[in-house]
Amino acid sequence: MLETVTALLIATIIAATPLLLAATGELVAEKSGVLNLGVEGMMLVGAVSGFIGVQVTGSGTLGIVAAALAGALMALVFAFLTLGLKANQVATGLALTLFGIGLSALMGKDFVGTPHDRLPQLAVPGLSDLPVIGPLLFGHDALVYLALALVAAVHWFLYHTRRGLVLRAVGENHDAAHAIGYPVLRIRLMATLFGGAMSGLGGAYLSLAYTPQWAENMTAGRGWIALALVVFATWKPGRVLVGAWLFGGVTLGQLYGQGLGIPVPSQFMAMLPYLATVLVLVAISRDRVRIRLNAPACIGKTFHPAA
Repeated sequence: MLETVTALLIATIIAATPLLLAATGELVAEKSGVLNLGVEGMMLVGAVSGFIGVQVTGSGTLGIVAAALAGALMALVFAFLTLGLKANQVATGLALTLFGIGLSALMGKDFVGTPHDRLPQLAVPGLSDLPVIGPLLFGHDALVYLALALVAAVHWFLYHTRRGLVLRAVGENHDAAHAIGYPVLRIRLMATLFGGAMSGLGGAYLSLAYTPQWAENMTAGRGWIALALVVFATWKPGRVLVGAWLFGGVTLGQLYGQGLGIPVPSQFMAMLPYLATVLVLVAISRDRVRIRLNAPACIGKTFHPAA
């Protein structure tokens, strides 16, 4: 029984990692006032770029770097259109997702079904062999630990540094921030690029560790769940971590349910993570005061600097 519970917890952490990476990056972007709905597309391009990087170089590290750069480049396209050309952020984000779906399919058409070894686990001598705690805390790959470290780093940056305060100020009132001399567009550009890189890492985790292969549309809507997760967490990094584990557990639950042969249509089991996402968003939307108090006031709004 204990082994089963431990295995379920480990699997939940693994399933939550791509959501955690993408949602943490999107949280930073939204804190600066940028709403990027292209997370799904950036994750897909990151997934295929990371996979190709490993296949070409044989290095998992270079594959991870390639995925982060690919996600950042996709975010740069979004930033050019929305921050530079003042395009609508919602429409541009949706277009970025469609572009990412097609681009990733084109890039990965020669790599479909090609196997490779998953990212190695970072075992700690003397600790990884401990019962329960060992495999639960000291038996994961580098991206799992990176995701957890980045959540802590983002929390520290946003709430304990001057630059984090400036970023939040830009998201709350870009006109006031500009009036006292802060480079609003530059800050939003950097936040958007960070969000893109994190989405790329989330995609890379899927193709390099979660299911080490490339398949078209392998994100299966996780980018949209990551977007919902930011709202669920009311734009707080710590709550993003809890929410990612929650949604990871729901995703895992439907897989275990299918494996156990529960007499429920497989289509219903497969839609559980997305049904949970909708229900959570409906529940959150009823508390409009909390959303109004926590959401960045300028999110999704175009900044027009005074002449």
